[in-house]
Amino acid sequence: MLKSIYDWCIDAAHKPYALWIMGAVAFAESSFFPVPPDVMLIPMSLARPQRAWIYAAVCTATSVVGGLLGYAIGALLFDSVGHWLIQVYGLGDKVDAFRASYAEWGAVIILLKGLTPIPYKLVTITSGFAGYNIGLFILCSIVARGGRFFIVAILLNRYGDWIRVRIEKHLGLWVAIGATVLVLGFVIAIKLI
Repeated sequence: MLKSIYDWCIDAAHKPYALWIMGAVAFAESSFFPVPPDVMLIPMSLARPQRAWIYAAVCTATSVVGGLLGYAIGALLFDSVGHWLIQVYGLGDKVDAFRASYAEWGAVIILLKGLTPIPYKLVTITSGFAGYNIGLFILCSIVARGGRFFIVAILLNRYGDWIRVRIEKHLGLWVAIGATVLVLGFVIAIKLI
């Protein structure tokens, strides 16, 4: 099954709809979807290394726009569901401290977590909940997500053939490592937020 998904992504790199699907995945991952766009970005960049820059740009743009949806979810759900949950758990007095801390360190949090495998939706929703400055949020998101996706593009453009041989030889291992990193990133993010 892994091989067929990988092969589909490799083949999709040559189809006109591939950019749309990858963009949709990047958008959704920044706000509610659990699968990162790397599942398409990496195979497509391996299939067409000269287009890795375009793929990284699409992932960056759609991830930032999806991040705005995540921000809105955090901002809007706080007033409805979030406020009620905070009162139920008796954490009402900690909200102001959290917001003050996020106002001071929000840029660092967005930049660092945006570059890591930590699910970005946690950053976007938390930023909205904390009422972080939307302009700074967008700027930090562009830098962080762009950095993350363009690092992948640089590596795959430069070392794509070498990487492709190793991925295809041990696809199951690489998928297991990726899934482990994703789950660990999620667990670490939950503990840090």
